[in-house]
Amino acid sequence: MFTSQGPTVRELAVQALSSVERGYDLLSPKFDQTPFRTPDRMLDAVEETLAQREGSFEAGLDVCCGTGAGLGMLRRLCRGRVTGVDLSAGMLAQAARAHPEERVDLVRADARALPAGLADSYDLAVSFGAFGHFLPAERPALFAGVHTALRPGGLFAFPIGAPIPPASPVWWAVAGFDAAMRVRNAVWRPPFVMYYRTFPLGGVRADLLAAGFAVETAPLDHFGRRDDGTPRWRLLLARKPGPGVPRQPPVRQHEPA
Repeated sequence: MFTSQGPTVRELAVQALSSVERGYDLLSPKFDQTPFRTPDRMLDAVEETLAQREGSFEAGLDVCCGTGAGLGMLRRLCRGRVTGVDLSAGMLAQAARAHPEERVDLVRADARALPAGLADSYDLAVSFGAFGHFLPAERPALFAGVHTALRPGGLFAFPIGAPIPPASPVWWAVAGFDAAMRVRNAVWRPPFVMYYRTFPLGGVRADLLAAGFAVETAPLDHFGRRDDGTPRWRLLLARKPGPGVPRQPPVRQHEPA
């Protein structure tokens, strides 16, 4: 799981007792040596799916870009400028080292309140591995900000996994982690918001629709399918309506909610 160059148990404990911003500032120099970095396999699957379905884009936005794992993908998909936004100055510093290219901009901001200067600027927005840091009540502000940042017809894309069955040991591990975080946040300040079971497809779809997006999904068949035939991972595609784009297309019959 962790490499010898990754954080120590003590460093992880200090991070867990910090705020989200401070915790990632501390973790940033070693973040890419942890299992929390989005795997290249996932980035490649999303890139391939977007390229096949959409072709290329003009400008791209990575919401909660961290150390910049998704910025390389955006640079390949986008002909114009690419922007990464993150709350942590430490993570942005690592992203700047990884992506010194002139057409990559890095902006320190809270994703729940994106700067007004980003409005109507992007054709594609993506996000990887960050949604556990937002409580369900915070999703409307997050999605509204992305909607504002996109141009008409622009696309907000991110992977979302199938529900984990309760019979799986992973379900119990994830449930245990979330329970431990709730106890930690009940007795310790500042809070560190990070939960794995607060981003279900149904609720996310409803919040995206309320924000004004048209929503569909595409299977990420790189990760296979479950016994019932549904994909283990999907790419959620939320489009800001524009010329020729209806507010909400019908849900594809082969992609049940």
